[in-house]
Amino acid sequence: MVVDDTPDNLVLLSLHLQQSGFRVITASNGEEALKIAEISSPDLILIDIAMPGLDGLGATRRLREHPVLRLVPVVAVTAFSTDGFRRAAYDAGLDGYLTKPVDFERLNELVRRLLPVRRTAKDADTGELDE
Repeated sequence: MVVDDTPDNLVLLSLHLQQSGFRVITASNGEEALKIAEISSPDLILIDIAMPGLDGLGATRRLREHPVLRLVPVVAVTAFSTDGFRRAAYDAGLDGYLTKPVDFERLNELVRRLLPVRRTAKDADTGELDE
């Protein structure tokens, strides 16, 4: 799942992940992300920190309290690069931190680390897993 209030960021991250073989769902704010996550149970969430309404840190805190979604890896994708924001992100329960503009090699590394056995859209059709 990709969560960002900027449509260009949603498209950029979604296309990259889709080209890597992942199915992607999107949300444009924290509240929407929580509702969609409850329905879809994503394997990973990439979330912007600064969004109107429920921001990425607040959404992550609520995910960590959710009985089913609490173990879903959550990675911040944000323009904030200071140590204070990074600390706040990890304190909220985030599993990774990427700054914008996104370094796609680093994103790929984080996805590989957080999803050691990856299920791609093609694999879902065949029932096979990539390792």
